[in-house]
Amino acid sequence: MSGGLLLGGAVAALLTTAIPANPHSGVFDNPPPDKIVIDVATVNGSGCPAGTAAVAVAPDNTAFTVTYSQYLAQAGGNSDPTAFRKNCQLNLIVHVPQGFTYAVASADYRGFLSLQPGASATQRASYYFQGSSNTVPKTHPFSGSYNDDWQATDSTDWAQLVWAPCGVQRNFNINTELRVNAGTANPGKVSFMTMDSTDGDISTVYHMAWKECPAS
Repeated sequence: MSGGLLLGGAVAALLTTAIPANPHSGVFDNPPPDKIVIDVATVNGSGCPAGTAAVAVAPDNTAFTVTYSQYLAQAGGNSDPTAFRKNCQLNLIVHVPQGFTYAVASADYRGFLSLQPGASATQRASYYFQGSSNTVPKTHPFSGSYNDDWQATDSTDWAQLVWAPCGVQRNFNINTELRVNAGTANPGKVSFMTMDSTDGDISTVYHMAWKECPAS
């Protein structure tokens, strides 16, 4: 596997993806012209130790990426008993142009997966704004045998988008998880799932939707 190629593909997707047009009033497919800034408030989790996750915003404000370098779950063989599940919680501060609000319309996840026959794996993510009870979980299962790159896309219908509250700074939380189950696989064989690679980082791309806040 070429991590560089995967990273290049993720960056290309970030730069070229456009949010689909939407007929609902106030929602549009072009982002606000002013720059947005995303800061990482906190990063917590066994899949993203300090200094191993980074966030970057696309120049056209249509997306942002989270890049991981040590996100790996594994089971079987001599694996640590706690290594079958890894998670990462990102708490992001999103500074948006005045008068606008945003929602995450879709997310593209990539990595490498090696599953023995009888083993399985799951990638899971949930998204919510600080102080909100609206949590949107998405789960993608995989089964062995499997030895290749993997990718998964979370997408949300326009009517189901959860928008950041207007005029209030609320941090945006992304919780992700990788889980590997050895199942009936040969116990001496290792199965693993990554959101990184040995020769290059993998970027997860989050695509943004925009709308104008109502006049106060």
